[in-house]
Amino acid sequence: MYKHILLAVAFDTDHDADQSLRVAKMLSAPDTRVSVLHVKEAVPDYITTYVPEDYDAKLNEELQSKLSALAAQFDHGVPVLVNGHSGRTIVDWADTHDVDCIIIASHQPGLQDYLLGSTAARVVRHAKCAVHVLR
Repeated sequence: MYKHILLAVAFDTDHDADQSLRVAKMLSAPDTRVSVLHVKEAVPDYITTYVPEDYDAKLNEELQSKLSALAAQFDHGVPVLVNGHSGRTIVDWADTHDVDCIIIASHQPGLQDYLLGSTAARVVRHAKCAVHVLR
């Protein structure tokens, strides 16, 4: 069993948070801390002029609500919303917060993933702890 699990979630149609939640529950003990983390990537500057002024605040509120609901499914669940580049930020956050297991969902790789690498692939390559990749 792990002491601190980082459950990296993406709120899109390609990733199933329920499967990740089931795996986190199987790998956790009653005293395991589960940090449910979402990385919000920056909106490009050329787009910001086309979105409402309160867009970022509303998005943060919506994401925090979703993360809180997922984290509430664990005795020691903590919602975490951070800004940054997904692959690097997940690994850096795990290193900084003594995570001993990262759970991350991955989509079926396409040609662009073989050339550039997906978020899950970057996490697997650079994480200093166990990584469970789900498809």
